[in-house]
Order: sequence, then C-alpha cells, then structure tokens
Amino acid sequence: MASPVPHLAVCGSDGTLILRGPPHCDESPAFQRETRPSKCMTFSRDGTLFGWCNGQKVSVVKVSDGSVVMTFDLPKTTLLQFSPLNTVLATWQPYTKSQKEAQGEPNLQLWSLASGALLKALYQKNAESCFPSWSEDEHIAVRRVNNELHFFEKNDFNTIANKLHMQKVSNFVLSPGGQPVKVAVYVPGSKGTPSFVRLYQYPLFGDSTAALANKSFFKADHVSMLWNRKATAVLVTASTDVDKTGASYYGEQTLHYLAVNGESAVVQLPKSGPIYDVAWSPNSSEFCVVYGFMPAKATVFNLKCDPVFDFGTGPRNAVYYSPQGHILVLAGFGNLRGQMEMWDTKKYKQVSKPQVPDSTHFSWCPDGEHIVTATCAPRLRVGNCYKIWHYTGTVLWKQEMPAGTELWQVLWQPFPPGCFPERPICYQAAQGELGSTETKPSQAYRPPALRNQPPTASTKLHEDEPPQNMLPGGDKQPSKTALKNQRKREAKKAAKQETKQETPEPQSNSAPTNRIPSAPSGGDPEIDKKIKNLKKKLKAIDELKEQQASGKTLQKNQMEKMQKEEQLLKELEELELGL
Repeated sequence: MASPVPHLAVCGSDGTLILRGPPHCDESPAFQRETRPSKCMTFSRDGTLFGWCNGQKVSVVKVSDGSVVMTFDLPKTTLLQFSPLNTVLATWQPYTKSQKEAQGEPNLQLWSLASGALLKALYQKNAESCFPSWSEDEHIAVRRVNNELHFFEKNDFNTIANKLHMQKVSNFVLSPGGQPVKVAVYVPGSKGTPSFVRLYQYPLFGDSTAALANKSFFKADHVSMLWNRKATAVLVTASTDVDKTGASYYGEQTLHYLAVNGESAVVQLPKSGPIYDVAWSPNSSEFCVVYGFMPAKATVFNLKCDPVFDFGTGPRNAVYYSPQGHILVLAGFGNLRGQMEMWDTKKYKQVSKPQVPDSTHFSWCPDGEHIVTATCAPRLRVGNCYKIWHYTGTVLWKQEMPAGTELWQVLWQPFPPGCFPERPICYQAAQGELGSTETKPSQAYRPPALRNQPPTASTKLHEDEPPQNMLPGGDKQPSKTALKNQRKREAKKAAKQETKQETPEPQSNSAPTNRIPSAPSGGDPEIDKKIKNLKKKLKAIDELKEQQASGKTLQKNQMEKMQKEEQLLKELEELELGL
C-alpha cells in the first residue's frame, strides 16, 4: 500500500491555499483557494479536517475532498483547535468589554462538530494556553481556573468531574497517549519556599504523598515541561528572568528530569550558559539539549541523564527530531545565520549541512524525508518565502511572496503514527533543480584584542569543538563508565593546567604569553618572589582584558585591578633592572 501524500497549508495577506506534495507541490484540487486574508488556520490531529477564519466566518472542511463540515459566524476568531477525535472545535477571540457589559462576553467557545451546537462559552483573557487540554481518547479535558485545575469527562463541560487544588498553580501539562492519564503541575515558590513540579495520575490527587514524582528547586521564575511520547518521564526547564551573576542577559536555566516511577535528577550540562532548546526522541529513551554560551554545545542524554553523544559546538539554538526519530536537526535561527546540521541518530554521522538565512519557521514533514523552512511576518516583513527541502540539503521547492504581500504561516498536515515507515538514510544529495546550499567552513570569531596573536590556551576560549566521532578514538561509542572517567580526567587536566599556569614557565622558542620577557634569577629569594607575584597579577589582568574584549561585563573589583596595570609594570621593570 502506497503512503499517503502530505499536504502543506499556506496562509498570508493574499489568502490561504493547500499544496499537495512534496517533492512536486501543486495546489490541491479539492481545496478552493481562499482569497481573503486568514487570521488563523489549523489541521485536526489526524489530518482529516482543516479549519480557518477569513475575517467573516470560521470554516471546517474535509482535506480529502474539500466538502464543508461546518461553518460558524465568528469573524473575530484568531485561534482554532480541534479535539483529538474531532468531536469539539475550540475557538478563541480577544477578550473585550464595554460600558453596557462590564464583564464582557465569553471569548472561548467549544462547539460540537457533529451538530454545530455551542457546548460551552467561557472567559479566557490570555491567549497563551487558552484551550482545554484533552487526553487522546477525549475521556478527560483539563482547564486551569485561578489556582485550580478543573477536570471534565467525556466532553461534559457543564460538570466538573474532579479538581486539583494547589496554591498558585501556574502551569500544567497533560500526558500524551491513553489511559491512565497523568498530569505535570508547576507551582512557583514564594517567600523563601522553593518552586516544585509534581506528577499525578488522574484521579489520584491529594498532598505530595499522592504524587508519582516530586522535584523542588530554587531559581525558577517560570518553567517549561515536556513529556516523552510514552508518558514515562518529563523534562523541566526552569528559568529565571535575571542572572544575578551578570554572566548572561538570558537569565539562568537548569534542566531537571522526572520519571513516573519517582526518579528525579538534575541534568548536568558540561558547558555553562543558557539552555536554548530541549527535545525528546520519538523513542522516548533519549533527549537532546542545546546549551551553553555561543558557540553552543549539543548533547544527547539517556534516561539516566548520562551523555550518549556530544555534537561539539556550533552556531545553533534549536533541535528537531524527525517523526520517525532517525534524523536529528541542529539549527541556528533568529539572530544566527540559519545553519542546519542533519544527523543520522543511529550512526551519529552527519548527513548534510545546508544553510537557510533569515528563517523564522522550521518543521518536519510527517514522511520524515522533507522539511519546510519559511520567512514569515511579523517577525520579518522583507523576503517572505517558504522552501521545501530534502534532508540531504537539496531545495525541492521555493515560493517567494509577491511584492506587497506577507507570509504569515505554513503548516504540514499531520498523520497518525505509523502512516510513514522509517526509510534507510541516504547520504547522497537528492536531485533538485534548485540545488543545495552547503555551508562553507568558517573560522571561529576572535575579539579584536586577540587577533594577530599566536594561538594559546587563553585565545582558544571560543574555538569550535568537533563532534565526538571526530575526536581521536571517537568512532566507537564510549560506555557509561568511560564517559564518567573521561569527565574525571578532564577535570583533573583542567586543575593541573591551572596549577601549571601559576608556576613560571621556562624560556622556549615559542612566543611568550607575558608582554615583558622573563629575566634570569638574581639569586635573592625575596626579589624573585616579588617578581613572580607581579607577573602573576599581570597575567590575571591580561585574562580580564580578554574577557572584556569577548563581551563579558566585569565586576567593579576587576575593573579596579585592571587600572593598576601601569603601576605593576613599573614595579616589575624596576625590580628586573636591579638584578
């Protein structure tokens, strides 16, 4: 049986259309192009239905033949969502109130797709997480109301079947999959009490003893929680808005692991800096993290939070697994240059390295063979376009928006799991008339103060680190014990290097790191000791200058230390002349 053909929905200021493809993208004959600008659009979870709002009404059609399922007179709708089994359509419009109605009108509506009847009208001021969260069998739906989670059963929104009441519940995530349904709940800390995340199984609620797992932590203004596909574990990224150390304007982030069997751990990340992105593999047994000051590192961890593979460093801030999990993409979008790295997750071998600058959107096609990238408004209003790629780096389709129009959204039609089997990975570039955009190797950025200097340990702070399989002996996957021993050796090596830097180095033919050459000992231990201390202080000032040149904000005492440089140089010169 042949695999189905995925569709791609495109909407912008010139209307909405649905393309059939890839690799050849033609307009779907079943869908009549919408010429009015669409405020929003969405597919149902199984991909059989498509809904959109054109500023006059909300329409729902079948993707297969374009037949109309239902229309609703809701011209102000800006968000749409189907329930998992296509029983309910949820619509949201911005909350407003007038002098006649101080409370305003309900702006969140739940509609029956079978009859078109209004099931429930609710108030929801914020667009973020405005829709109910359904279990995949629609047996349970959840909404957060003030400090409570309200649970509804079998889409009966007039009766609250259960409640989970906790002080200041600010976020929750329902588990994927079927029964039993689990929920992850986040409660922020206050007045010296820590924040915490707890996992519960519905409807076994109560105090902390009823929780499947519990993890508390400080330094968390907000969190994001991510279940794996099998609903056995959750990754929690805790973030603060301000980094009190002044090292980053991103704030501080920590990554925590919680399992439904009660296990919890802090994921130890070898490089300091922000956590840009986290993604579970579809196999639910591994996850990838992109983290650290640029150039960022990327590492795959197992369920024991031990590193499995290190991708080294590079200009990246996002990670995407293919739907089948056989390919992983590391990408650098936003303020980066749009470099993408395609990796075979079984061999941990790089497949391609295309570049797509100015991209604001990336998503995998359900077939696991193609991706779409797009430059959309309002993030970027110039050069709006979308491209369909093969994972080997070949551009198969490119569509630029006509002058005076904007691209707002592109969306793949989803499919149930198993519709597209995993195919063997090809390392040869696919055929395409538009070719590929392989990136050219570039040198690491060096601050102006460090340019035209011989490479030393201090001037290699921002060099790219190669992937694990490009290191000596990196072809073989190390065992867990070997990885732990490797981290211990690296820590000992770093400590030894620091001790070595504190001791005076013998003269050699290599370029000296100090600006004043070493002088021979004069035989007076006191003078030699003073010279050694002065050189140590000057070396510390050099390191502070390098940090300042690389963009790091120095503390007041560090600035005062740098101002003493001329005085220290003069003292050193007088001591060495007196020898």
